[in-house]
Amino acid sequence: MVLGIIQQVALVPVFLHFWSGEELAAWFVIYAIGNLVLVADGGLQLRAINRFFSFKSSVDCDGRTAAFYIATLRLYLWLSATLVGLAVTAALAVSPSTVFRFEAIKNFDAAFVAMTVGMLLTLPAGLVSALYRARGLYGRAVWLQSFATLIGQIAQLVAIVATGSLFAVTFVYVTMQILGAVYLVAIDAPRLHPFLRKARGTRSIRWMVGQLRKAAPFGIAGATELALMNLPVLLVSALVADRVAVAQWGLIRVAAGLLRALCLQATLPLAAELGHDYAVGATERLRALYARGSVLVAVLASAVVSGLLPFWPDFFALWTRGAITYDPLLAKIMLIGTGVAAPAILALSYANYSNRADLLVRSKGLQFIVFFAVSLLMIPELGPLGAAVAIVASDLLVQFGLLTLVIMRQTLRHPFRHLMFLAGIMLATILAGWGLGIMIRSAIPWTGVLRFVAECAVWLAVAGVAAIPLLIGSIRAKLIVTIPQ
Repeated sequence: MVLGIIQQVALVPVFLHFWSGEELAAWFVIYAIGNLVLVADGGLQLRAINRFFSFKSSVDCDGRTAAFYIATLRLYLWLSATLVGLAVTAALAVSPSTVFRFEAIKNFDAAFVAMTVGMLLTLPAGLVSALYRARGLYGRAVWLQSFATLIGQIAQLVAIVATGSLFAVTFVYVTMQILGAVYLVAIDAPRLHPFLRKARGTRSIRWMVGQLRKAAPFGIAGATELALMNLPVLLVSALVADRVAVAQWGLIRVAAGLLRALCLQATLPLAAELGHDYAVGATERLRALYARGSVLVAVLASAVVSGLLPFWPDFFALWTRGAITYDPLLAKIMLIGTGVAAPAILALSYANYSNRADLLVRSKGLQFIVFFAVSLLMIPELGPLGAAVAIVASDLLVQFGLLTLVIMRQTLRHPFRHLMFLAGIMLATILAGWGLGIMIRSAIPWTGVLRFVAECAVWLAVAGVAAIPLLIGSIRAKLIVTIPQ
């Protein structure tokens, strides 16, 4: 997550020093397509994780794991090669710079194709990550991929300083991603698991199609999450003529995306524990943990939003050096909407860990349809604001209104009382933090970086003092008792 902040936050001022706002918008589109093509995994990684876990209880665990690994790796390679061919053919038939209105940006087509093809070639690394997760080595995969990302970020700095070229920045970024994936697949996995070298055998086309079909429920859920964060950048670029609007959306998407990622990271250990309780039938423990977990995520998201709302304008001005116009309404809709929908992230994570494939397919599929339909209606009229409305509407109407309510009704005794409790605590947290921030802004006379640092320091100090009672065990226990289950 730290490297994600560096990529999406720390590098932006450097890019704006060498690029115009239009070139930055072009980079946002290229970066978004690089993330979006990962939906081509189609849920195979999650399918592989489940299979690798199931082999642990078999007599020949290593043998079955190796056979499935090699067969699935061939499927990944065929999938990557096919999609690369289709991507290149599509780019030759229809120029990406024409579709996304970047005809004035030099080498945009080459950079777009390089990012698309390069990220498709990294898909097989997902299989290694699945194996490492099942074997208790997932941290190793994360560290190796993080190292490749860090080297790529350093290379981006060198490329933009030396050439100022969008293509050069894209090329070094995607090259490091490919090299990291090749190292995982070709060197690291066989070295740590020698039994993979001995695996032989082929699988039929029918088997490969069957794996794709069985992976589809996981793929739909994952694809919707990736689409909600990355597809709007492409839609705004294609449907809105103003290039600055594309940059505006790309920047506010960073804040909302990091907030969503923070909540997701908070829910992952909770979801794993909830999935275990669900599997063993520990209903009371499951009910209590879900109730506490949803409050934790709600308070975390609300606290972050309450701090971002008053100080985001100052940060935005420093971040972009005044090169990109700030849109206060867009920022408020995205930040508040993402914060309010945060408890749904726990419901989604828990659904992934509790064998609710049908619910995931229905809810996430419907969410994507709602998002896409509203986007096509609203973006041409409202620009980035229309994209924000589409995301928030799909989150609240479907992921919260359908998925979360179903999970709560199946898990809690009094789901609607719990929902009202969440609404009250989120409203109180956001209003308190936002109001505190407004008072602090009005009281500090300085300008620039000094003003922003002072604002944040005072706000954090006051918020920290207010949170001290939560450190006292007896008070915390009394508060937990008040949470409706």
